[in-house]
Amino acid sequence: MTLNVGSTTLLDAFQIAALAMFLLIFVGRTIQLRIRERINPITLSLGKRGMLGAAEVALFIEVNVWALAVLEHTLPGFDAPLPAWFRTQLIRSALCRIAGVCLIILAFLICLLALRALGSSWRLGIDENRPGELVTSGIYRFSRNPIFVFFDLYFVSTFLLNGTVLFLLLALFTIANLHYQILQEERFLSQAHGRAYVQYRLQTCRYATWQRLAEGLTCAGPGRRSQQVPDRPDDRLAGPSS
Repeated sequence: MTLNVGSTTLLDAFQIAALAMFLLIFVGRTIQLRIRERINPITLSLGKRGMLGAAEVALFIEVNVWALAVLEHTLPGFDAPLPAWFRTQLIRSALCRIAGVCLIILAFLICLLALRALGSSWRLGIDENRPGELVTSGIYRFSRNPIFVFFDLYFVSTFLLNGTVLFLLLALFTIANLHYQILQEERFLSQAHGRAYVQYRLQTCRYATWQRLAEGLTCAGPGRRSQQVPDRPDDRLAGPSS
């Protein structure tokens, strides 16, 4: 199926709309926090030392490359300055494209629920000066990192929709990069929020707490018993991680 706009397909239009929504959500949220709360939620910085600073900058560059790649695949006549082998097609399946569309819709639903729960505590990167309050309600009852889940799903989805080497590499890099950042953020939050975060970490998994999710969907079954924070300092970093 095609639209009457050059050679743009309905799938192309969907990807352009998703990219526009992605930019609108995060740019809009950034502006809102800057004006209303006088908070700079974008804490990615070249000044940060070590692997974390490098990971944050690499992710920023990668997201821009990814956005250019999406535009190249969806806009007629738009050619990004990328090597030809990046465009090698790995998959071309209607089933994969359907899965990609469904995952993008799911990803944005997760993102919106996460931003709603976070309020003024949303940050992109680790904010050592104003980390915000610890949020454990809403979608954060089921996942400690729903924003990162959103990014993972979105990047995997663009690979399923377009099927090229470049989108596969971008998806794999995103998953690995964000996982590393999650590990660093967990250490920071343990220090910033102490016992409250340790208790939350013991009850809620890093990506998805399937038992809580199932209970939330079915509205049945006994609630999960709260685990007690261990007294031994070495055990404080233990807990669900899936």
